Amino acid sequence: MEEEQKENLISAEQEETKVNDFNGENLSDRVKTLSPGRTVAKRFFRSKLSVIGLVILITLFIISFFGPLFSPWGEQQVDRSEKVIVNVEETRYETADGQIVTGYEITVEVNDVNSYSDINKQHWLGTDSHGYDVFTRLLYGGRVSLTIGFLVVIVETLLGVVLGGLAGYFGGKVDNAIMRVTDILYCIPTLPIMLIFSAVFDSFEITSIIRLYYMMAILTLIGWAGTARLVRGQILSLREQEFMLAAKCSGLSVKRKIFKHLIPNVLPQLIVSMTLGLGSIILTEATLGFLGIGAPEGTATWGAMINTATDKYNLSYFPNLWIPAGICITLAILAFNFVGDGLRDAFDPKMKR
Repeated sequence: MEEEQKENLISAEQEETKVNDFNGENLSDRVKTLSPGRTVAKRFFRSKLSVIGLVILITLFIISFFGPLFSPWGEQQVDRSEKVIVNVEETRYETADGQIVTGYEITVEVNDVNSYSDINKQHWLGTDSHGYDVFTRLLYGGRVSLTIGFLVVIVETLLGVVLGGLAGYFGGKVDNAIMRVTDILYCIPTLPIMLIFSAVFDSFEITSIIRLYYMMAILTLIGWAGTARLVRGQILSLREQEFMLAAKCSGLSVKRKIFKHLIPNVLPQLIVSMTLGLGSIILTEATLGFLGIGAPEGTATWGAMINTATDKYNLSYFPNLWIPAGICITLAILAFNFVGDGLRDAFDPKMKR
C-alpha cells in the first residue's frame, strides 16, 4: 500500500509539472493580457473596411501634403506655352446655277496660354480655362479641404466637451441654459446663413483665403451643439457611478472630476463622433465651393474644382476638370465613415470579434 501511495504521489506531481510547465516555460508566463488600447487596435484591424478606409486616408494625406513638392507647377502657375487652335466650320452656299455646294472654312488661332490642354506627360490631368495644371490644383485642393475638416472638427469637439461637460455635471440652471442654446443652434438653417454671410463678405470685399476660414468658423460656432449633447448624455449616466462617488469622497476638485474621470470615459464616443464628422465637414466645404460661396476665385479646393461643372461646355467636353475632385471627395468621405464604423465597433465592449 505504501508503494502504491508513493507511485500515485509521483504521478500527481508529474501531471502538475505538465500543467505548470510547457516546453520548459511556465504557462502563466506565456499568457499575456492585452491592454485596453491593444484590444481596441486588434478589433479595429480585424475589420477589412476599416483598414481600407485608413489606407485611403493615409494615401490622400501623403499625396495632398507632399505631392505638390514634386510638381513642376504651382497652384496658380499659368502654362504660357503657345497653343495653336485650328477651327474647321462647314459652310453651304448656292451657286449661280442653283446648286448647293458644301465648303469648309478653316481658321487658325494662336493663344499665349495653354488652356484646356489634353492629358499628356506634362499635364497629367490637362489644364483648365486659365492654363492651370489640374493635377497640381487637385493636390493643393486636398490640403485645404482636409485641413479645414480637421480644424473644424477639433474646435467643435473642444467647445462641445467643455459646455456639454458643464451641463451634464452641474445640471439645474447651468444645464437648462446650455441646452436652450443648443436648441437654438439646431434651429438655424446652415445653408441660408452661409449665403447671408457670403453676401456680407462680398460687401466688405473680403476675397482672400481668409474668407473660407471665416465660413468654417461660422460652421464651427453652429456645429458644436451635437457634441455637447453627446457629452452631456454620457456624463449624466456616469456621474452617479461608484467611481465618481469615490472621487467625491476623496475631495477632488470639480475640474479634476470632469476632466480626469468623466471625459476619459466619454472619449471613445467622442473619437467615433469626430471621425464621422470629418466627412460631413469636407462635404459641406465642397457644397460651398460648388455654390461659389466658399474659397475665393483662384484658390484650389475640391469644391471649387467641381464648380467648373456648372459650365455646360466644361461639363460636356472636359470631365477631367471636375471628375477627379469628385472622386477624391467621395473617397475621403467613404474612408472617414469606414474608419468611424471600425472605431465604433472596436470601442464597444460587447463586440466579440
